[in-house]
Parts: sequence; structure tokens; C-alpha cells
Amino acid sequence: MASNFDKMINRKGTGSIKWDAVKEVFGTEDILPMWVADMDFPVAQEITEAIRKRLEHPIFGYTKPWKSVINSVVERVKRKYDWKIKPEWVVFTPGVVPAISTAIKAFSSPGDEVILQGPVYYPFWDAIRENGCHIANNRLKLENGKYVMDYEDLKNKFAPKKLLFPEPSGVKIAILCNPHNPGGRMWSKEEQQKFGEIVLKHNAVVISDEIHSEIVLSDKKHIPFASISKEFEQNSITCLSPSKTFNIAGFSVSSIIIPNEKLRTEFVRATGHMLGKVSVLSLVALESAYREGDKWLSELLSYLKENLEFLLKYFEENIPEVKVIKPEGTYLVWLDFRKLGMNGKELSEFLIEKAKVGLDDGYLFGPSGEGFARINIACPRSVLKEGLSRIAKAVKEIGSDIV
Repeated sequence: MASNFDKMINRKGTGSIKWDAVKEVFGTEDILPMWVADMDFPVAQEITEAIRKRLEHPIFGYTKPWKSVINSVVERVKRKYDWKIKPEWVVFTPGVVPAISTAIKAFSSPGDEVILQGPVYYPFWDAIRENGCHIANNRLKLENGKYVMDYEDLKNKFAPKKLLFPEPSGVKIAILCNPHNPGGRMWSKEEQQKFGEIVLKHNAVVISDEIHSEIVLSDKKHIPFASISKEFEQNSITCLSPSKTFNIAGFSVSSIIIPNEKLRTEFVRATGHMLGKVSVLSLVALESAYREGDKWLSELLSYLKENLEFLLKYFEENIPEVKVIKPEGTYLVWLDFRKLGMNGKELSEFLIEKAKVGLDDGYLFGPSGEGFARINIACPRSVLKEGLSRIAKAVKEIGSDIV
């Protein structure tokens, strides 16, 4: 039976951060939440059934990942990306952000630098600072409505510091976000090749966040950074998870692929007692998603593509003042409100107080996110239409003041 993504499911009262924390996040209850990256769609029935079956066993103790769950990751990576990985490379963690924070702890020391490509997912900024490191912001360039990498600036990030006695670069890690959140770029092999060659030339480790890799809304193909060459494979860690793809973020499970044994050992050691273990139900959900979720995923992608086309057409016809950065991947869309002439705080207040929609503030994604906001289109089309109509009405009301 085909999935019904048009059906509106009431999530209030379920502990949903997206819906139940509206007042805490936005300061008022009368907001339509279209922010945090989870979907307002029911998960695949196969996942629900797998969890129900496991619940028939009455004991839920400490869990060691079993052979078939590990193999489900190995097999999916091969099937999806033609990248052959080994079971021992897979390390399970309760989320990608905790894994990235752990990797920063493992591969750098306080005072070192970590490269980000802003505007980029805001928890990355915190993960760097919380480990006592400094951010080296290799800002992306927005050219003709599309983000591209600034390779010259990337090279400069590794240049010796210009002191009385020049010191070598303090960059130890570079974080790659692919597909990019919030810009939606799916980096090509050539783009990643140039990025990787610069980073590895200076002996830094690449952390590749590929959590949105299966949400493809274009004719592009996701290419894992580590799959490009053996050198890249041995000097990187790849962060994957079914959480965004299959809407199971609440299960907190990710697979971190670390081919280099030394890096893998350092990563596992850095987890210490701070990074919790993955639960049995989380692993059940992951294996079921990877083995049985493809039909549901195919239907989801078709629906998301239609939502994206609806959004693009709506802005073009009704809110031309706001420019859409068309994503190649992810169900998150980056909106350029700069023509409204507002700073970050003013735009945030406008969206909350006038439009009554809850989006992610662009400035949280870094300095170059000022004047932007991120919207989540993984919702029934009726919700999407309502959110866009609210934005259109609010923009129209200030039309004469737009610069």
C-alpha cells in the first residue's frame, strides 16, 4: 500500500521538540513550526513491525551490535554508493553530532583549529568551541544561486601564521558537509577531490558529515568523500545515519565509518564514558530501515520533489522578493530574505511576530547566514502551503518598505 504523506498527524503531546517546544523556542504558541530536521510523516510500516516484534522479547539489556545489523550498513553502502567497506570499520554512536564532537576531541587538542565551510549546520560550531578549538571559517561563495567552495581561501587556512617567528598552521581537522546543510549542495567528485587534496597535503583529517546522503532531490548522485581514493579513505571518517532518511531521529543511531585502524582506535578511546551506547531498539530500527525501507523511501523522495517544486513556484509567483537556494539534496531549503533589508534579529522577529512561522534563523549557521532562514519541507503539502501563505502575507504587508 502506498504511503499517504498528505495525511496530517497530530504530534502535539508526544514530546516532539518540533511541536511541543514551540513556546520555548519561539516565545509564543501561535507558530507553525517548520524548523528542526525531522519529518511530519509516519515511518515505514516495516520499521514499526520490526520494533513491535523485538518488543515481544521482555528483556532490554546492554546491547552489542550483532552481525546482521553491521552487515546491513556494509551492504547498503555498497549498494547505494558502490563503496566497499569492511564490517570492522563501522562504529555505532547515538547520533552524528556526538560523533563529530568525539572526533574533534580525538584528532585535535585545545587551541588547534578546525575548518568549517559556513554557512553550515550550527551544532558544528558549538562542537568545535566546546572542545577548546578555534574555528577556521572557509566561507562558501554564493554564485548564481549556488554555493561553491573557495579553494584559495582553503589553502590560506593552512598558511603559516604571520608572527615574528612564523608558526605552522594549527588546522588539524576539516569538516565537510555533504549534502550541504543548509545550502543543499551535493558536492561533485571533482569538488571533493580538490578539497581533499588541499586538506590532506597539510596532514589534516576530514570529518565528512553525510547524514542527508539518501535525500536526493536532483539528478545528482551522492559520492562519499572516502570512496574517491584510498588516500582519502585512510584519512577521513564518514558519518552516516538512517535518522534523516527514514525519520527515526528519536532512536539516536548513527554509523561512523573509520577505515584507518589508528584513527578508529583513537576515536573509540575518545568516546570514554561520555558517549552513551546505542540501544537495542535503535539498532533494530536501523537494520529494518536499511533492509526493508526502500519502497517507502522511493515514495518519500517523489513527494519531497513535488513539495520542492511547489515551493519554488510559490515563491516565484507570490514572494519574488525572497530568493530560494534550490537544493540538490536534503529536505531543508535555504531562503534568502536579504532584499527585505533586515539584520538577523530583525528577520527572526519578522518571521515569528508577523509571519507566525518557526524557521531556523540563518545567522545561527555562521556570519554568512545573516539575512537567510532555513525551512523544512518534509511535511504534508497543506502545511507547506499554509506556511508559505503566512510568509507571503507578511512580506506583502511590508512591501512598500522593501529596499
